[in-house]
Amino acid sequence: MRTPHVVVVMGVAGTGKTTIGPLLAARLGVPYAEGDDFHPQANIDKMSAGIPLDDDDRWPWLDAIGGWAHGRAGLGGVVSSSALKRSYRDRLRAAAPGIVFVHLTGSRQLIEDRMTHRQGHFMPTALLDSQFATLQPLQADERGVAVDVSGSPEEITARAVAALDDLDSTTRSVPAEPSPR
Repeated sequence: MRTPHVVVVMGVAGTGKTTIGPLLAARLGVPYAEGDDFHPQANIDKMSAGIPLDDDDRWPWLDAIGGWAHGRAGLGGVVSSSALKRSYRDRLRAAAPGIVFVHLTGSRQLIEDRMTHRQGHFMPTALLDSQFATLQPLQADERGVAVDVSGSPEEITARAVAALDDLDSTTRSVPAEPSPR
């Protein structure tokens, strides 16, 4: 039996991190943590006022998420975090080196439409442009998968599970380096 992943469900606001995260955690049989719960109140106030966060706002938030992920190493877990920049993901990996990213992706039009129909969330659609401008997709040397967010939450979750399984099988099938003599 393989060790469960600690998965960071990432993407711009409105991609469904808060919906897909718990569904993915349930499918993987691990706990879920809502990334927004790690924000200090000052960050929530800023975003609620339509003011984008800067890096100084994000570091304590990322450190708190990284601490949670570190505590779940070897046990598995799923946490949501926009993790839009490579430097943010590097910070999370520094705290929890084994984490895997599931990047929820979709067209700006689809995501804006979803954002206009959700209720009770502090992130206004006005900040969507800044989210897309900030986004640095996963790079080839980052352990993770991109998952399209079209379709139902169950379909998206199934694609995420399949992509993680593919990632695992690819990782397992890579031949070991020959040992030096």
